[in-house]
Amino acid sequence: MKKNISLNIILLLALVCLAGCSMPEEITDMIPGMRPEAEEAAAAPETPEDVPLQAPAMTTVEETPEPEAPEPAAVDPEPENSFEGYILGEGDTPENGVYLKSVKNPGEVSIVFGGDIDFDTGYANMNALRSRGGDISAALSPDLLSLLRDADICMLNNEFPYSDRGTPTAGKKFTFRAPPSTVHYLTDMGVDIVGLANNHAYDHGKDALLDTFDTLDGEGIPYVGAGHNIEEASKPVYFIAGGMKIGIVAATQIERTSPPDTKEATETEPGVLRTLDPARFLDVIENAKANSDFVIVFVHWGSENKNDYEASQRDLAEKYAAAGADLIMGAHPHVLQGFDYVGNVPVMYSMGNFWFNSKTLDNCAIEAVISKDGIKSLRFHPCQQRDCKTTMFDEGSDEYNRIIKQMRGFSTDHADIDDTGYVTYTETSLGRETLPPSASSKPAPKPEVPSIDPTLIDPNAQAPEQTEQPQ
Repeated sequence: MKKNISLNIILLLALVCLAGCSMPEEITDMIPGMRPEAEEAAAAPETPEDVPLQAPAMTTVEETPEPEAPEPAAVDPEPENSFEGYILGEGDTPENGVYLKSVKNPGEVSIVFGGDIDFDTGYANMNALRSRGGDISAALSPDLLSLLRDADICMLNNEFPYSDRGTPTAGKKFTFRAPPSTVHYLTDMGVDIVGLANNHAYDHGKDALLDTFDTLDGEGIPYVGAGHNIEEASKPVYFIAGGMKIGIVAATQIERTSPPDTKEATETEPGVLRTLDPARFLDVIENAKANSDFVIVFVHWGSENKNDYEASQRDLAEKYAAAGADLIMGAHPHVLQGFDYVGNVPVMYSMGNFWFNSKTLDNCAIEAVISKDGIKSLRFHPCQQRDCKTTMFDEGSDEYNRIIKQMRGFSTDHADIDDTGYVTYTETSLGRETLPPSASSKPAPKPEVPSIDPTLIDPNAQAPEQTEQPQ
């Protein structure tokens, strides 16, 4: 009987579990080990849920304030009317001959000069260029081309008009003219400004000269030494660069006859600015000095194919320095002439041809680095025009050393040229103040030069036939 009851209870428990129901209290009482919930609750230990929660004691933590970031130092914005630190005036615009030029090294300006160029398509150098593909790299060695392009300012002597108009000057032995389309070679070289004050700018008359102005304007290349009238021909070109204003002026002493083939500009007619009588040009230099920090004189003078400079060149250089020139660069003789110093003003009497014809001739590029304190360095780069190409020689090569040695012979005792081409002022046994002649207590010594041609003194005298031989 008891056995049957136990089995029934087990079956009942199984059914209850399967049904998910709680057992009646009477059944739990009948099963050993099973107690009412109240008893189990009384017997069970306290659980965390049964213990009232107590708030932890509050501790005060003093927060360290984060350090305040320092305010950035106030930087004054560059004034709107300034360019790389230079305060511009109202008239500092291209319309007034003032150009802005960024520089590689702040506070200094590198300027590279070269002598005579000619793009006349009837001469050997341009024929060779065309036969070699027409790129300017066929006319200049790679290092020379880089020197020109890398300069902050590059200047050459443009010794011909750009035009398809006009007629050759009657009775003149050599007359040049280049198609306006060739002007891109200036840009290809890296040229920033050209001189037009020379004895070939007027070779094809007034119309060709006017076309030259338009062509250069269209290419965006300023020019000095010629203009639509004498006021324009006398106008300096200024570059604002390196925190300073640099003035460039140009004039020609050639031809030294009256009247010259190359017309001087007048109040109403185009032409060049002349300096056989330097009075007007001295005013131009003084004006440029009053309106700039540094003045460069680019002058066409001397005699062709003569390595010795003339007394007339030295006399003009003294006058230019007294008027305010800081650097004097010369052209026209087609060959190299030497360096000189007038007071502390460097003079390069002739840079020779730069790229002009087929002759084999030594020439150069001159690199000046200037700052607000004046000339930081002046360097002569020996080059040579040969087979219608101009090559710059490697420093230390035989040809480099040969030309350096020759230039020392052409130059005065006041100009020292070291083995790397750097030119500096040097004292001599005669002694000299390092000041312009007008401010010096003793005059600069005159160089020993051959006697002057009488045509240099008498403008009405007949000039000897020119000896230049373009090919």
